[in-house]
Amino acid sequence: MRRNIVHAGAGSLSYEIREIVAVGREIRGLGQTIVWENIGDPIEKGEVVPDWIRNVVHELVDESRSWGYCDTAGVPATREFLADEVNKRPGGVQVAPDDILFFNGLGDAVAKVYGFLRREARVLGPSPAYSTHSSAEAAHSGDNHIKYELDPLNGWMPDVEDIRNKVKYNDSIAGILLLSPDNPTGAVYPIEILEEIAAVAREYNLFVVADEIYAHIVYNGVARLHLSQWIGDVPAIAMRGISKEYPWPGSRCGWIEVLNKDKDANFAAYTQSLLAAKRLEVSSTTLPQMSIPRVIGDPRYPAHLDRRSRMFEARAAEAVAYFDGCDGVIVNKPSGAFYLTVMFKEGVLNQQQMLPIDNPVVRKRIEALVANVTPDKRFVYYLMGATGIVVVPLTGFQCAHEGFRVTLLETDDVKRAWIFKTLRDSIDQYAASAR
Repeated sequence: MRRNIVHAGAGSLSYEIREIVAVGREIRGLGQTIVWENIGDPIEKGEVVPDWIRNVVHELVDESRSWGYCDTAGVPATREFLADEVNKRPGGVQVAPDDILFFNGLGDAVAKVYGFLRREARVLGPSPAYSTHSSAEAAHSGDNHIKYELDPLNGWMPDVEDIRNKVKYNDSIAGILLLSPDNPTGAVYPIEILEEIAAVAREYNLFVVADEIYAHIVYNGVARLHLSQWIGDVPAIAMRGISKEYPWPGSRCGWIEVLNKDKDANFAAYTQSLLAAKRLEVSSTTLPQMSIPRVIGDPRYPAHLDRRSRMFEARAAEAVAYFDGCDGVIVNKPSGAFYLTVMFKEGVLNQQQMLPIDNPVVRKRIEALVANVTPDKRFVYYLMGATGIVVVPLTGFQCAHEGFRVTLLETDDVKRAWIFKTLRDSIDQYAASAR
């Protein structure tokens, strides 16, 4: 090309959760049965949406309105319903329907939220980082994502002092991102830490972005807590959706709640640009939006959420138990979402370790793939070749710690037990292979 047409941030668009699928498909093509544990799709892992929610969707298909465009910002009745839901939260910030803006899934929302920031304005995010956020933030700026640390020795809690120092000494930081419940760690932050983060944002005149896609999947006695309930007067954006709750990941239906836009004219102008960008797309998906008041407003919905929280609490306890006595890893029991992060202790992994792979064609391919990868990705590839289990290396989450993320989604009890027993056995065998 006579001009370079590649965006400055194109090299930052990395999504390990999906990229490992290509390797998995290749290994499957060579004869290995694959067990996908890389992505948070409850439907793929066998969860069935309750009949009453399915019936709501069936009824909406017969309504002509569900087949057409909706208002650019979203279906008005749904936005009114969601604003009422926000306003009923104890001690929370009050919003209007105009503060609710719909997108084609939270991936679309993430792309817009970062993409329409001024290029020099940076958002400080957690490490381990969820790749959609970290890649989009890095791509918008054309530079490496700026990170604060989550502490594996403290239940993956945010290091607030690290946040404060990063903000204090880098005036390009305009916002702070957090995920609670967190992906990939499953950590849920207590109100004390959340209020400390809000205090930092208030002191340095920043805005806050909270990804709350898992806000209603919490357990171990943890209460559901929304950004609007702890942010105070700080300008902020909460990200919500139905993909993990109904669950309906294929709906591509997410929204943001804009909080305290009246507190800062610059923030208000920025959020208005998000609406202007949506106008170029005409509208987001209509039918899933129309389902929200009928499903979330149904008296059966709280019991639906409670049942799923109990289910994941039991699976989390089951999974963590498989790693009892495993000296080479750190495993924190999650309190939200449906992931488990297994972190290798420093010095456990090296570039000589391996797992036995019976299929010689698969073994040869894995040996080629591990030539120049991080130690935890080497383990992940050998695990795939030897057992067929596909997990995501922890270093793929913009993280210096080595390990992997696995889901808690498998619905077949026997298969789920096999997955976690095999993971534990593989760790022991791999760690001993180069001694």
